[in-house]
Amino acid sequence: MKRCFYLSLLFIGLGFSQPSQAQVSVSINIGSQPLWGPVGYDYVRYYYMPEIDVYYDVASRKYTYYQGNKWVTKSKLPGRYKHFDVYRTYKVVLNDPSPWRYHNNHRRHYGHYAHNHTQVILRDGDRGRHGRHEDRYSKKSHKKHKESKHNGRRNWDD
Repeated sequence: MKRCFYLSLLFIGLGFSQPSQAQVSVSINIGSQPLWGPVGYDYVRYYYMPEIDVYYDVASRKYTYYQGNKWVTKSKLPGRYKHFDVYRTYKVVLNDPSPWRYHNNHRRHYGHYAHNHTQVILRDGDRGRHGRHEDRYSKKSHKKHKESKHNGRRNWDD
């Protein structure tokens, strides 16, 4: 009799229970590019900075560089780079695991970018395009364009 009573309670309890639905939303921004990263890449694992021969791991936010006779990974650059500006230096995007294993190839292929400071970075991406747009349509060039229009030449304002 007790057995039937407990079984009926169990079935009633199962009938009232609803399946639990758990949703977990974690927004940690793992792997998001730093503002000093170059514009134009959907996915980046590592940046190689040929100016200082350093790799930056986007996912872990750590630098890997050669120190002594081995590669070390740290969250900050060593003191010898305290005046180094990561916003100005050229960054090469690498998606290989452990790219420092191929460092000689990277140095050979990308070393000529060492003092190239023309790369547009994420922080300045919109401003960089906007600035060129303003220069292209400055008042001075617009005035020249109007003068040429009155000289009888066909151009984009006609």
